[in-house]
Amino acid sequence: MTTRLSLVDPAPTLRLLSLGAGVQSTAVLLLACEGEIPPFDAALFADTGWEPQAVYANLDRLRTTAAKAGIPVRRVSVGNIRTDALDPAHRFVSMPLHTLNPDGSHGLARRQCTKEYKLVPLKRAAREMLGYPHPQRVPNGVYAEQAIGISTDEVTRAKDSGLRFLRNVFPLLDLGLDRAACQTYLAERGYGDTVKSACVGCPFHGNAGWRWVRDNDPQGWAEAVEFDKAIRHGYPRATTDGVPLRGQYFLHRSRVPLDQADLNTPPRTKRHLRLVTATEDGDPDGCSPWSCRSGEPVSGDEAA
Repeated sequence: MTTRLSLVDPAPTLRLLSLGAGVQSTAVLLLACEGEIPPFDAALFADTGWEPQAVYANLDRLRTTAAKAGIPVRRVSVGNIRTDALDPAHRFVSMPLHTLNPDGSHGLARRQCTKEYKLVPLKRAAREMLGYPHPQRVPNGVYAEQAIGISTDEVTRAKDSGLRFLRNVFPLLDLGLDRAACQTYLAERGYGDTVKSACVGCPFHGNAGWRWVRDNDPQGWAEAVEFDKAIRHGYPRATTDGVPLRGQYFLHRSRVPLDQADLNTPPRTKRHLRLVTATEDGDPDGCSPWSCRSGEPVSGDEAA
């Protein structure tokens, strides 16, 4: 009898959670704390520096809860997206700002924020925890399994990392849980006030998102209004570099100053339902590092 060799991959060297501190990733962390899924060696929060205060408050309580289960919560960052954007020494904002061109046409600035402020620090942390910081090569068979909080109603957002040393898994899909089920689960454990994780000044907010910031995070709203005015004509060093940008830049999709934008919901007629839904709810995707709101794939190249 001939014995056939197994080609099963080795077990992961590390088990990590990409923690956004929103509804789904919070549910994943609590499931691990309760032993419903395997524990994590660490939960990594990629901090852009400009999340709502409610997200940071949730992160603090999660750190306490996770510590009791032996799961450290680490904050990783490459800087503050808001202050970097207004720094004359830094390149212009990497967010997909809404543009108004000189001829009146509309556009969208290039999106690089997810890669710069989410992917880079997460990859860097994974490499360091594996013992192979960039530019060292991670040996074959050495990898971290990274849990991503994507629920069944978002299954199309489940993407692989594209990296040999970092493999994405989706516990909520395995358990058959949608966002509503996650919210019920959180409410039963005293986490019913968990909010969506997204930058305060994310240009993909719909009116509902902007109203939430205005009504629930006064400091964040003031910062967003100030930021919106500051980026109107491009980045601070444009003049000194001799490459002034054309057009104007806005946070709100209506391309008017944020504090003047109409944040009310227009009537939902059948003819304009799609447009109205986008205006109210914003892009339906979340800000998961490998499943950004733009719906475009985000490169997960090896370098960190």
